[in-house]
This record gives sequence, structure tokens and C-alpha cells, in this order.
Amino acid sequence: MNSSFSTLFYPKGNDVDKNGLIPLYMRITVDGKRSELSVKRKINPEKWNSQAGKMKGTTHEVRELNRFMDHTRAKVNMIYERLMEEGLEVTPILIKNAYLGKSKTSKMTLDIFQDHNDKIAALVGKDFAPGTIERYCTAKKHVEEYIKKEYKVEDIPIKKVDHAFIDGFEYYLKTERDCSHNTAVKYITNFKKIVRIAFANDWIQKDPFLHWKGRLKIVDREFLTESEIQQMLEKEISNARLDQVKDIFLFSCFTGLAYSDVKKLSNDNLVLGIDGENWIKIKRSKTDTRSNIPILPSAQAIIDKYAEHPAILNGDRILPVLSNQKMNAYLKEIADLCGINKNLTYHLARHTFATTVTLTNGVSIESVSKMLGHKSLKTTQHYAKILDRKVSDDMKMLRKRLNFNR
Repeated sequence: MNSSFSTLFYPKGNDVDKNGLIPLYMRITVDGKRSELSVKRKINPEKWNSQAGKMKGTTHEVRELNRFMDHTRAKVNMIYERLMEEGLEVTPILIKNAYLGKSKTSKMTLDIFQDHNDKIAALVGKDFAPGTIERYCTAKKHVEEYIKKEYKVEDIPIKKVDHAFIDGFEYYLKTERDCSHNTAVKYITNFKKIVRIAFANDWIQKDPFLHWKGRLKIVDREFLTESEIQQMLEKEISNARLDQVKDIFLFSCFTGLAYSDVKKLSNDNLVLGIDGENWIKIKRSKTDTRSNIPILPSAQAIIDKYAEHPAILNGDRILPVLSNQKMNAYLKEIADLCGINKNLTYHLARHTFATTVTLTNGVSIESVSKMLGHKSLKTTQHYAKILDRKVSDDMKMLRKRLNFNR
């Protein structure tokens, strides 16, 4: 509900100094209630136009004082509008304190988000991986665009973020941004951290995420079968760049390493294991957890193949890895050349290691979890569920083949 609001400048005539000047005051009125404050200026009462609420004359001093009053009035008007937008009970004292800087103004949502992102960016390479700041920057961008579209403003006070805001943001991500359910939940979870920061600092009194449940849907990720891996191994590709991408992809199929970890893999990560065999020991870029992986013969053969590669001879890396974008683009061509009818992406290699290379061949789920660098066994158990489905499909085929008559 809108309230009546006005400002008025006036001289206080009962406080005349030795030069005959009197102090200028401003009165703020809201719904008939008043508050006044000195604007720290003095005037000659003979030059005051009480009807216009301004000084009379055209001298430089008069024009400057009139401009000052216009600026002050505009500033107070903006304070009033902002307090109204925040849904507060606006009083003349509240406006006065805000003008004097004595009140705690509401923290703005995107300001808090940016401050958080700046701190994360400063810790990249120490406490956080580069991908972390990228995700938070993208999440902030989506929140910013949602606020502009839904609220028609550049930013909103964090106090205005409620359950309806969260529901609306989720709907916006799934419709306007065409995000999948899991992607939308991840962006909202990023934003949830920002709101929790506000809650921890007492910038908001209630956590709007209290009744929000962001459950991820289980997605059956694709992986290569044993025969498809063999197809890739046996496929001779004349294009050197495509052959290089194929080899590095297969290397991840046999080690379970993600793209970012293969890219940074150096000679320091190659060690002699407790069994006397070569191992890879590396901290995952994404989670900072350690992965200890015995090197299978097929993976070792790829390392040996590129030992004399020009990009390797002059540095400490062990494989000539292209950008992730280029790798994924070339993998589409490789899939066609190998006759593999799947959406081949680099991350699919990690799933292939977890399923076809290890779990299918009897490696314990605990060992697979350790090699993948998972923080929780629950993450690895998802691959076991995929295999349960594969077992079910295989048994259906077996029933059809046997089809014994009693």
C-alpha cells in the first residue's frame, strides 16, 4: 500500500548567528508523521522564498544552494522508493536514518553473489578448481537475468528472496534457459550457498530454502561396451590429429581420469606402486581427492607412444591433450569412423572405466571408488545400478535363446 510522502526545506529562525544567517532544515513527512534534520547549510533569511522553498536570486552561491537542495530531495526520494520496494514499514525516522547513514541498508542479492565469486576466484588453484568459479559465474548470470525478467530491476534486496522466488527461478531455468532438471537443481544449489551466507550474517531472518528439496534425478549415463572399445583400438585412422584424440580418449577409458586430470598429468604423477608396477597418483582437479590407479598395459602403451611427441619433449606433461572443446568435436568424427552409434564425449571415457573396464570384470566397488577419487561410495554405486540393468537385459536375451520346453 502506497503512503503519502513529502519533503520540505525551511529556515529555523530562532538560531541566528552573528552574521545574521540561520540554519536550513529539511522536513520529511510520511502519512502525517514528521521528522526533521539539519542539512548543514546556513542562509540569509531575507533571500528565502518560503512559497517556492528556494533561495531568491541568480548569484553563483544562490544557484549552488538551490542545486544542493534539489540533489538532497532527489536522494531522499530514492531512499523512500527503495524502502518501499523492500516492503518495509516506511517512517520519516527510517528515511532520516538512511539518509544520515545510521541505518543498516538491505544487502543486495547480486552484490553478495559477486563478493562470493570474487573470493572463490582468488582461491582458484589453492582451495578451488577453475571449473568451480565458472559454475558460480554462470549461476550468478542466470540469477541476474531472472531478476531482470521477473522483477524488471537490476538487482533486488536479499530480503525479497523467498520460496516463490526460488520456485520461479527453477521454472525460468527449465523453460527460458532450457536446462534439464539436474542442471537447474545444480544452479539453484549454487544460489542456495549465497542465501546461506546472507542467513549466517543476519542479513535475512529466515532461510527461504528451508522447505526447498532439490533432489537430482538418477541419469543412466552412456558408456562403451567391450566390443566398442575393441572397435576403437583396432580402428586405424590416417588423420594424425584424430588418431591422437582417439588414443587420449582410450587412455581415460583405461584409467578413469577426467579430462582436466589427464591434461595436467605429469611425470611426477607416475610412481612405482606397492606391487612393483607403474601407478598414477594424482589429486583430482574437481574434488581435490586423491586417485591411485594402477596403469593397465593398454594405458602404458599410449604413454609410450607419445613419449617422443614434440609437445611432450619440451615440457613435463605425458600426453598431448587438446582443448576439451576440440576433443569433443573430434570424438564425434571418431564415433562415425568407428561405427559407434553413441554421443561420444570425453567424460564418457570415465564412465566406461567404471563400468566396462572395472566393475564388469569383477573389480570391487570400493577399489573402483578409490581409483575414481569419489568422496562417497554412493557416487560409485550408481554405476553398479547401471550394471544391474545390464544384467537384467542380458538375462532376458538368455531366456529367449534357451527357451527350454518342459
